[in-house]
Amino acid sequence: MKVTKDTTDSLLSISHPDKKVSGSAPKGHFSHGKRRNQPGHYQGKKNDNRPGRRQANFAKNYSGAKNTPRPKTEIAFNKPSPRPEAPRGDLKLRVIPIGGCEEVGRNMTVFEYDQDIVIVDMGLQWPEEDMPGIDYIIPNISYLKGKEKNIRGVIITHGHYDHIGAIPHLIPVLGNPTIYGTPLTLGIIAKRQEDYENKQALKLKSITSDTVLVLGKFKISFYGVSHNIPGSLGVIIDTPLGKIVHTGDFKLDSKSSGDVPTEMDKIIGLGRQNVLALMADSTNATQEGHQLKEYEIQGNIDKILKDAPSRVIIGTFASLLGRIQQIIWAAEKLEKKVVIEGYGMKRNVELAQTLGYMKVRRGTLITLKDMRHYPDNKIIILCTGAQGEDNAVLMRIANREHKTLKVEKGDTIVFSSSVIPGNERSVQRLKDNLYRLGAEVIHYKMMDVHAGGHAKQEDLFDMIKMIKPKYHIPVYGNHSFLKVHAKVAYRAGMPENRVIVPDNGAIIEFDRNRNAHIAKEKAISEYVFVDGLGVGDVSNVVLRDRQMMAEDGMIVVIATMSGKSGRLVHSPDIISRGFIYMRENKEIVETIRTRVKNVINEHNKTHTQVNDAYIKDALRNSLGQFIYQKTQRRPMILPVVVEV
Repeated sequence: MKVTKDTTDSLLSISHPDKKVSGSAPKGHFSHGKRRNQPGHYQGKKNDNRPGRRQANFAKNYSGAKNTPRPKTEIAFNKPSPRPEAPRGDLKLRVIPIGGCEEVGRNMTVFEYDQDIVIVDMGLQWPEEDMPGIDYIIPNISYLKGKEKNIRGVIITHGHYDHIGAIPHLIPVLGNPTIYGTPLTLGIIAKRQEDYENKQALKLKSITSDTVLVLGKFKISFYGVSHNIPGSLGVIIDTPLGKIVHTGDFKLDSKSSGDVPTEMDKIIGLGRQNVLALMADSTNATQEGHQLKEYEIQGNIDKILKDAPSRVIIGTFASLLGRIQQIIWAAEKLEKKVVIEGYGMKRNVELAQTLGYMKVRRGTLITLKDMRHYPDNKIIILCTGAQGEDNAVLMRIANREHKTLKVEKGDTIVFSSSVIPGNERSVQRLKDNLYRLGAEVIHYKMMDVHAGGHAKQEDLFDMIKMIKPKYHIPVYGNHSFLKVHAKVAYRAGMPENRVIVPDNGAIIEFDRNRNAHIAKEKAISEYVFVDGLGVGDVSNVVLRDRQMMAEDGMIVVIATMSGKSGRLVHSPDIISRGFIYMRENKEIVETIRTRVKNVINEHNKTHTQVNDAYIKDALRNSLGQFIYQKTQRRPMILPVVVEV
């Protein structure tokens, strides 16, 4: 691969030459050796017949691997060196999960040694139910304040929003450091950046799993992983104190269909390299067994598409490009047409095609308008909304709000995704609505139509056994996920004092003897809320107020007083929003007015001038007590004193 023009421009400038690029790259640019797989064949190289030393029952699950020499590319910010320099006695390696260790999402980890910092991922977290009005949450980068000049680069493991979503907000604040990722990952980042006004041009550098980076005192290499989006990577960070392996999101799939298989040979090789620490994905650590492989669900998808009497509507994630490719291949075999519906999905498919990650025959993809030219049993509709999102395509179809698509009796609806925790109620409501419209609904609990993108317990067990780290650090998930993951590590033979379960902001320090501990100091990791154009301007107090108004409503009391006499000019105005319907609760409203008058009269007995603060506090106390006694509710009370 090569970058044909400055990579701060569009990612569409990335091309894939047929011949190996020779010679050294000038400063600021780089070249790659030829990939084993030609562009577009992102199912990856075959993993057959690769003998290797394995433990336990690895040979049954994975075919093994031989250590094949690979072309390497080094990119140097400082002078390239064959290995990181020897450690100094007074320096410690710091590993700091800024986010992603107390929730699913907001993934960001800082690696710091001496004056060099490398960041892995920069994602967002979707809001929880008690966060009304919040669009999403991003990592708190207070720890990096004053250290911006030390940041040597940002490594992005893959293109999901929980790993890239905070980039538009954080990169400008951090001095616009260079971002490294595979072409598809960078393409998604570049497209997202276009959605923001006054956007800053990003410094984007394309890498592959065979690239080697030298960023300050860190030497960084990669291995390809099977996730549910092409171009996913695991990261190997070679530091002066040893190697740290960061899995990113992964599953162990050596025969992936429609996606890159995990590069098992590299993982097995790490087991012979005295790895200092393994940081591994905990998202599915609470689930027993091995994760389903993509090829294991292909037969079910083929059967559904073949046997469906009418249209098939498949809801899935917009970024699940491997699954989308599988469905397109199946449609082509059956000579069916595919409609892509949903802004994010359309954009991702177009980008994947442009960059060679997805192969589609001409004429397979059609528009909604073109559907009328084909019989219903020749139509497959791929769309967003399998999580029950209000404005996504599938929910609009179920609510009969979509301009073109209407569910008809005989349609088959397939939920080709698992349910994200917290979305259970909205997904169930979506299914109910689709059943009412006469559709046949199929989901992953009825049939294997979804293979998750995250390792389950036995995959994690095998990963630990293969890499043989000195320390194991579960990351990416709620605290309970990390704790269960830790138990898997104990079962894999890790001593309890070698398994570190961090919280967000924990500073894990490694000394020159390769011993680790969690420092007393802690990085700030509180939520940073994004609400519209506001970033960080919504505090917990604001959220509490929103929650109060959402639960019990608000009442506004307007008292207009004479500046000379302090008396009320006219009867107090009462405004209720979300509290009571005033026409049907006249008695309560009149009592509130009476209490306002009483508070004003009491004020006038002790004050010669209007004291706004006194009156407002007195109104909140008096009205709050009365309203709770009458209604058992606590609306927000907003007193307004107008002096004329």
